[in-house]
Amino acid sequence: MKEGNAEFPRTLSLLRQEKGVSQRTAAGDLGISQALLSHYENGVREPGLSFVVKACDYYGVSADFLLGRTLTRDGTTIGPEELYDISDEKNNSIKGGVLALLSKKLLVNSIGVLFGLLGKTGSREAVQAAAGYLSTAVYTMYRRLYDANPNNNPDFFSVSLRHFQAGIAEADMKCCEAELADALAAHVKAKGPMPEMTHDALARDYPVLYQSIFQVVHNTGERVNAISAGRKKQEKK
Repeated sequence: MKEGNAEFPRTLSLLRQEKGVSQRTAAGDLGISQALLSHYENGVREPGLSFVVKACDYYGVSADFLLGRTLTRDGTTIGPEELYDISDEKNNSIKGGVLALLSKKLLVNSIGVLFGLLGKTGSREAVQAAAGYLSTAVYTMYRRLYDANPNNNPDFFSVSLRHFQAGIAEADMKCCEAELADALAAHVKAKGPMPEMTHDALARDYPVLYQSIFQVVHNTGERVNAISAGRKKQEKK
């Protein structure tokens, strides 16, 4: 492949996997043989313009996205200051369905990147610790939602309400976080540096998912910085 199109094979393959179709099915839909599509996805051969146009229509993306020239599917360029931030929504309570869908997609995609990076370390302990942390976070949010309805049966959970309210779930998350830190430290000691996580590397390795984790990092940073700014104002008083 030419250097300028080095990201094309990876993006093409990931888009097919995201669409949930086999290589044979995608090849048939795109009017080429499975062998030729395999060559395109593995960077063995470079397609012509007509195939790029067909692939863009098939996967619903722009040519710039397919060729790795932008991180947005429609071809536009987005900077951090332009990212959608749900904290800026006015009267967002009436748009709960939309916000729920957006939040779900952002988190699912971001977790995909997280476990992709953890998988590269080959550390089973790191994967298990991260999974434990996130599972308990989901458990906590679900339980808060469940407990908000007094008609729900409290016996649904094996952890007593008293222990939950005392913070045992948060304690479990802290333990998982410590286990993750230990596992990553052990990996670095045994195998050296962690997987590359620069903007360019993440955009290259996760062209479909990278924009989501970039937005989660941005949104969370804004929220946490606002808390920090509030504390500083209180200290000055």
